Amino acid sequence: MTRPSDSGTNLPLPAVGTARGAKVLRAGFIPLMDASVLIVAAELGFAAREGLALDLVRDVSWANVRDRLAFRQFDIAHMLSPMPVASMLGLGSNPSPTITPFSLGRGGNAITLSLRLFERMQALTGLDDAASALDNARALASVLADMRERGEQSPTLGMTYPFSSHNYEFRYWLAAGGIDPDRDVKLVVVPPPLTSDALAAGAIDGFCVGAPWNMVASERGVGRIVAAKQDIWPSAPEKVIGMRPDWAGANPETVSRLIVALGAAARWCDDGANHDTLAALLAEPRYIAAPVGIIRRVLAGEFSLDSKGHRRTIPDYFVFHRDHANYPRPSQALWIYSQMIRWGQAEFSEEGARVAVSAYRPDLYRAALGSSNGPADADVRLEGAAPDDRFMDGHVFDPNRIADYVAAFPVRAFGASNGSDEDA
Repeated sequence: MTRPSDSGTNLPLPAVGTARGAKVLRAGFIPLMDASVLIVAAELGFAAREGLALDLVRDVSWANVRDRLAFRQFDIAHMLSPMPVASMLGLGSNPSPTITPFSLGRGGNAITLSLRLFERMQALTGLDDAASALDNARALASVLADMRERGEQSPTLGMTYPFSSHNYEFRYWLAAGGIDPDRDVKLVVVPPPLTSDALAAGAIDGFCVGAPWNMVASERGVGRIVAAKQDIWPSAPEKVIGMRPDWAGANPETVSRLIVALGAAARWCDDGANHDTLAALLAEPRYIAAPVGIIRRVLAGEFSLDSKGHRRTIPDYFVFHRDHANYPRPSQALWIYSQMIRWGQAEFSEEGARVAVSAYRPDLYRAALGSSNGPADADVRLEGAAPDDRFMDGHVFDPNRIADYVAAFPVRAFGASNGSDEDA
């Protein structure tokens, strides 16, 4: 039996988790493709199989999600991977303790610049359409130097939240090109669904955001995609499931059942044979409300870089489950902590590192799925050291030497806090 979606594609009738006796969990999410695992668990029966019913609530900003989880309007939430770390460190305007026992996968982010800015980069530097992400960053640095000489105003660039992978990846890309994100450009917070409209209106000159909003902008003819998450660091942490530690402690069986359900949903999402169904589901107005064709192409890693016919295919642009993508690595929490230090949001201390690690809970993941489902390289590893998992600037992160790692970057900002998220 099927039901029609708003895109006209027939979807399997979901085994909705509202059976008698099911434990209802209210879950907040932002309309992004990396909410797929949560949406599929709710819609296609994976949560119901574990005796759970996920009541999904679409929200408008990460600050809202954070606050509604803290104020107990949500039991769990789709969250940016740095949000639990920031909360445990007491950063931001409402730092309520938050942990994550489950990552929703890897990939999904990209950086888009306005066509006007990109065309200026090409005119000034001779930038090729096939230029690398690093070449694009260096070309932007040349344009910014030219703008300063002419007395022009610095570009305004949008990201989704001060404690976000988007902020840190945008800054990483800019700094790798020799750009100081705190002096050479103006970074502002823009909610993900508004980024394309803001670029079209000229309110911002570029943005870093999750899918599908980069491709929405490029296919509208208002932007050019200049870098993807895989260019900056292929295995960078992205979104997670967040929950209050007191709630997790009071509901250990529910947490385990939730992890099992999400793991099964993640495996389903990773299967390319399911991507037509997934794209149609995500396109519905109650979820992402974006064209189903764009969502399907993004799932395949097939990018329209702009509206002029330039294309790029990024293998494994989304990894929902493979290669332990759901495992909450403490080393990833420590890398996030290093970026908070690098950009003046926090100071390094051994206690700070301990607190940052406490946000990521592989013990809960292993308790639900068994130790054999954890990675063979344990809970702490060197990041970016594998040949196919390099940082774009060649740096290697050693979680045992955070202070040295941060000090090695020529572009960094100590003491200038960017931790205010009142307007996020």
